[in-house]
Amino acid sequence: MLLPYFQDKYVEAGCDEAGRGCLAGPVFAAAVILPRNFSHPLLNDSKQLKEEHRLALRPVIEKEALAFAVASIDNVEIDKINILKASFKAMHEALAQLLIQPELILVDGNRFYPYGTIPHECVVKGDGKYASIAAASILAKTYRDAYMEQLHEAHPQYGWNINKGYPTRLHRDAIRAHGDTPLHRKSFRLLPDQLELDFE
Repeated sequence: MLLPYFQDKYVEAGCDEAGRGCLAGPVFAAAVILPRNFSHPLLNDSKQLKEEHRLALRPVIEKEALAFAVASIDNVEIDKINILKASFKAMHEALAQLLIQPELILVDGNRFYPYGTIPHECVVKGDGKYASIAAASILAKTYRDAYMEQLHEAHPQYGWNINKGYPTRLHRDAIRAHGDTPLHRKSFRLLPDQLELDFE
């Protein structure tokens, strides 16, 4: 059962990212401010939900949220500043787009760069504990998945409609066969050594 809020005095925004461990494409982040009484039986960490449930929840969150925003940082900038900084930057950009300024930021994870003077709380596995972080995880995930499906049309050999850019065997086998693309994160290890070996 998700908690509706961290405290009941300040306006809270939940933040989460999607795509941090991918080999290709951008990292996405979302910020969501929910009403204190918001609840939904399906709401949970996006990784614990079926795709159909994430897609069903997205319009509900967007309709019921007091404010929400989604932002992304592309693979070129990820390579320049590293994925951790890129994830935080995407969260900051999402927060900057909110039509309501939060008074407290709840962040999934154990680290965060301060956003202005607004206090924040880092919550390990927060997307499975607080409703606003879970909602942010769902928006970040569904927006990123839709974006990767668009990229798949131009690069179908990598299976991004299925793996969304994560380092699956199919994706890495395609890199071995076809090389990388301008959308791949060059600072990531695209091919582990063991995939270079020929197995009998």
